[in-house]
Amino acid sequence: MKIVKNDHNGKLVWEYPGKCIQKTPIALLFEARFNRHDLEFQEVLLKEGDLFLELYPFGKWFNIFEIHDKDSGNTKAWYCNVTRPIRVDGDILSYDDLALDLFAYPDGSYRILDQDEFSQLNIPNQERKKALNGLTQLEAIFSNQKRFMIENYLDFI
Repeated sequence: MKIVKNDHNGKLVWEYPGKCIQKTPIALLFEARFNRHDLEFQEVLLKEGDLFLELYPFGKWFNIFEIHDKDSGNTKAWYCNVTRPIRVDGDILSYDDLALDLFAYPDGSYRILDQDEFSQLNIPNQERKKALNGLTQLEAIFSNQKRFMIENYLDFI
């Protein structure tokens, strides 16, 4: 399948291939590879070919990417986008990114990113509230004493 990331206006930002590895009544789970050159992001080295396990819950205002090192397989971090709920049309999964992100580390700490950009988005107040609720849900997931891992996402979503 193709995964399509749009901006808040629905304009294409990025697209890439992904393989759906699990479908449940509450979410789709995809496997994808980091297809950009090596990049240091939030003190984590993302390497071309790193494995991303991408969780797309139905009806939620976020997604969660669990990032694994391509060589060791170790979990490096979780990158979470605050988004409008996903859409699936044939072999295309798409979402509209709302700028706000949560980046979580294996030690249990996390950072909220792009709050200024989110505050500048021209979106309806009802959508803004839903997006902020999505962020609150992500914070609860990553503040839980039980460590979040994609393999146990049903315990959290």
